[in-house]
Parts: sequence; C-alpha cells; structure tokens
Amino acid sequence: MIPSLREKFNAEFSKDKYDAFLKDIANDFDYAPTFRIAETPFFIPDDLKNKIIDACDQVISFIQKPDFKDITQRSIDLNISVPNEDDHTQFLAIDFGVCEEDNKLVPKLIEIQGFPSVFNFQYNLFKKYQSFYPFTENATPYLSGLDDVSYLELLKKVIVKDHKPEEVVLLEIEPEKQNTKIDFYYCSRDLGIPIVCVSEIIKENRKLFYKNPEGREIQIKRIYNRVIFDELELRKDLKLAFSFEEELDIEWAGHPNWYTRISKFILPYLKGPYFIESKLLSEIREIPKDLENYVLKPLFSFSGSGVKFHVTQKDIAEVKEKDLYILQKKVHYSPVLKSPDGNVKVEVRILALWPEDDPNPTYVGNLVRLSRGEMIGVKFNKDKDWVGGSIGLFEK
Repeated sequence: MIPSLREKFNAEFSKDKYDAFLKDIANDFDYAPTFRIAETPFFIPDDLKNKIIDACDQVISFIQKPDFKDITQRSIDLNISVPNEDDHTQFLAIDFGVCEEDNKLVPKLIEIQGFPSVFNFQYNLFKKYQSFYPFTENATPYLSGLDDVSYLELLKKVIVKDHKPEEVVLLEIEPEKQNTKIDFYYCSRDLGIPIVCVSEIIKENRKLFYKNPEGREIQIKRIYNRVIFDELELRKDLKLAFSFEEELDIEWAGHPNWYTRISKFILPYLKGPYFIESKLLSEIREIPKDLENYVLKPLFSFSGSGVKFHVTQKDIAEVKEKDLYILQKKVHYSPVLKSPDGNVKVEVRILALWPEDDPNPTYVGNLVRLSRGEMIGVKFNKDKDWVGGSIGLFEK
C-alpha cells in the first residue's frame, strides 16, 4: 500500500524471522496466542487513512445525535438492561473492509462495537514489529497525534481512572479459556489490574469483591468489562454471586449497555458512500431474489458467530426473532496487500477511547485482519499464510 515500506518489508522478511517474532511474543507470558498472528503489518497511505477517518466521523456523528438513546432503546429492550448507564460509551471498535470503486480504494463499514477490543495487545504487537523490522519506526499505528507513551496514559485514564489498580478488575467469563487472553495478560502487566472470572466475584450487600493471590478480599470499585452477554447466557453451569441487572456500588469501564446500543443494530440507519445496504429482517417486505449477494447476521453476536454467508430462503424462514437479524449486502474486499505469493484482503478496525468527561472520542489506534478466504475469519483461512491478526501502520 505504501510501496517503499511494502517492498522493504517483503525484502527483509523470512520464515525464520517470522518464527522468531512469534516466539518473542510467546516468551512474554510463556503462552502462544491461539489466534493466528499475521506475518506483516498493513501499510496505510494517507488517502485511505483520510477516508477511514471521514467514515468514522460520520459514525460518531450518528452516535452523538441527541435522540440516539431513543433510537437504540429497542436494542436494550431485546436484551439485558444494566443499571446506571453513563452518557456515552468509553470504547469504540469500527471495522472497515478495504474495497475498490472506480479504481480507487474505499473503506466500507462492516460493523461497529461500543465495546473494548485488544487495546493492550495491539500496543505491544507494534513494539514486536519494531524490534524485528526497525525501519517501521518511520511509520505509526497511532492516531490523533498520540505515541506509545500518551496512548498508554489515555488507556489507563479510561480503564483505571483515579482508582488504585488493585481496585479495578478486568472481568471475563473463564478468562484463561478466552481466545483473547493474550490481551488480558498484557493489560494486567501494562496497567497493573487483576484478571477476574465472573464466577469468582464475591457480593456483600451492594458491594463486589475478589480475592487477591494472598487470599485477601479486595473491594472492586471499577470493572473493565469484557463479558459478552450472549456467551454468559449459554453458560448455565456458572454460579454467579451477583447479577448484572441489579444495582451495585461499582463503576463501569465500558458500561455493558453500550455493547448492545452500538452494534449491528445501528447499521440500517447509516447512509452514504462508506456504508453498506443493511436492513432489519423484520422490516423487509420482499426477500431479494439475488440472495447470493447478501449475508445474514445476528445483531448481537460476537466474533462472527451465527453469520450465514451463503444465505438461503430457508435460512431466513427459520429465523424466529426477525428483530434480532439484519440482511446485509456483501462487501467485496479488494486484495490490496502484496505478499510474496499473491495479494491479500484487508479489514481495518479503528480503535477509539472516550473518557467520561470528554465531549468526543479520540481515535487512538487500530487492528488489522488479513484474509485469503472469502471472508475475514479463522475458518475461512485455515492452512494459509500471510493471514490473521495484525496492525496498520500510517505514514508519519
């Protein structure tokens, strides 16, 4: 994408260097991530960067509408409602497929989440690429004028706020079994906060506690929430001492309601050159005859679960809760990244942080996923190289 950086990277790349790069990541916690880490960053030229930011600005403009909560209240009514919702989300992850129109690259919004992504892993992943490819110091994964120091300061401000790190917990369902636990490890190391399973929480009246490694009960003042409710709903085996739906004396770093409000639920409302035709299944009067050009998606699933890529009339007929699904036009990604043996498709996720007292979110960094399959995702890229999770680097 940035020809000089792409050519230099490809010239310096070797399988041995890639293996050493992966080993260096695994050595940090004696743990190798279970998802595939791509061989290369994605070098993003200014023209594409500017279009991505323009598209993000339009998404944010919609989220900041005075009646946004009214527009999205239906999403809360269909799901769990957690008390003490704040004025705005503190985290945003905005995904774009890199496509081509009229011989020009254009980002197309795939989905948006008012929920944390791998903010700490990406911070450390860039440092690893820098270590093995020193010339990447001439590029940056950061936005809004941030660098690695100011990025971590802002992340700490949002997650820890003014509390002691031991009073803030990263909360998840069996974190040791999650695909993103490498991010949890880096978060705990970078910010000093503990990682706690929902089943380990102790409740006394309206207060929540956890036990530290010495067995001492520590009151939780703030929760960095990584729990996805559709996953929690499936775990009937878990015994919880508290309910997300009750009044509790805690703060949220990422109030759970924003995961529901800022989701695929808002895609049908977004119109413009960066947005794809999306409609709630309940509002479609006539099913398109060219279903091969559409994908069926549940509104609130995570990591692509429940998505029907080759959707049929039967699939649509079998959906009982049509309020909970959208039919979306397929996006045709352009294979823009040049690998040693063919081109690769790219999806860029812009990461934003929104401190509670700030009037606007701050775009801070990004995540990139590379694919040779018909879709971005592990099951479409098995046994392929130059695919997986990576990071985008912008021109300085």
